[in-house]
Parts: sequence; structure tokens; C-alpha cells
Amino acid sequence: MNNHDSLIANLSRNLAPVPPPPNINKLAMLWFCLSAFFVVVLIHLMGPVRPGAFSQLLKEPRFLLECLLGLAAIIWVCQLAFRDAIPGALTKQFYAFGIMLMVFWVAQYVIGFVSPALEPSMLGKRDHCFTETLLYSLPLILSGLFLIRRLYPLRPVRTAMSISLAAGMLPALYMQLACMYGPSHILTHHILPGLLMVPIGAAIAKLWRPHRDTPNGK
Repeated sequence: MNNHDSLIANLSRNLAPVPPPPNINKLAMLWFCLSAFFVVVLIHLMGPVRPGAFSQLLKEPRFLLECLLGLAAIIWVCQLAFRDAIPGALTKQFYAFGIMLMVFWVAQYVIGFVSPALEPSMLGKRDHCFTETLLYSLPLILSGLFLIRRLYPLRPVRTAMSISLAAGMLPALYMQLACMYGPSHILTHHILPGLLMVPIGAAIAKLWRPHRDTPNGK
């Protein structure tokens, strides 16, 4: 054995085997499904949904498309957040498409100022929908960060911002059924608090660093 082989053998002798990463797509969908269930149950516990909201999904194709677009955007961002926690698993194209999908969904409510999917109405307005969106998002962010930090995100703040965006938009989306429908109200009381969770998630990630990112695990 030459010196090079001896050096490699000595360095690798006491290394513990590294377990393979989990199926990241399944983990992302598990987090999404549990988070969506949590949000839906909590919103129903705190108050009724807008009367006729579910029938509007069947009667108003554009409203249905609007909600499905939001659902697709959230699932995509959820997937990209978990992929970002595995080095090499997230491509630039996948990331860019997720952000564009989210922007396209939010843009529907801007278009709604001129041509809304539903007739704007105060029917079903919840008194604290802004605060509800903020509060319901926080446990989702914490649970997502708990799962992600057990992987190996090379850009933990960016990863946290992505998971926070998905977490914030989950209650924001369901508020289209649970609260009044009006483009201005949706943007300021549903979408805005969801977006505010992005810097909050980034701040949490900066404070809650994995042990491996700090010297001597301290």
C-alpha cells in the first residue's frame, strides 16, 4: 500500500456510514397534506366558510381555475423548498417556474380589479382573517424548517423563505372560500400576510441554525 492509499484508509477508517436522503418528493407532499389538513380544520373551528363558497367552485369555472392555480403554485413551491434542502436536487428551471407560477396566481387578483372571477361581496367576511393567516402559517413554517434542517440545505435562508412562502399561502388560499371575495381584500388581508411570513421564516432560519453550521456543534 502506497502513502496515498494509506492516507485514504486512515481518514476513512472511523467514518460512520451516511444514510441516504429520504424520498424528497414524498416528504414534501406529506408536509403539504398535513399542513393543508391543519389549516382547513383550524379555519373551520374558528368560524364558518362563506355561504355558497363550495357551490361557486362548481358554478364559476374561472373561480375554480383561480383556486386550482393557487393550489398548483403552492404545491410546486413546497416541492422546490424541499428539493433545495438536498444539494443538487433543485434546478434553476424548477425554481424559476415555481416562482412564476406563484406570481401568475397572485396576478389573477390584480386582474380582478378590472374583471373579478366572482362578484365582489362582503358576504362571509371574517373579522380577523389577516391575523388568522399569520397565526396559522407559523406552525407550518416551524414544522417545515424542522424537517428541512435534518437534511443538508446549502442555502438555508433561501430554503426557509421558500417553505415560508408555501406555508403562508396555504391559509391565504383557503381564505378565498372561508372569507369574503373581493380582489382588494384578498390582496391586503389574505395574500399580504402570507407574503409577510417569508421574511419571518428567513429570520427564524438565521436564529435556528443546524448544529453542523456552528463551530464544535455549539
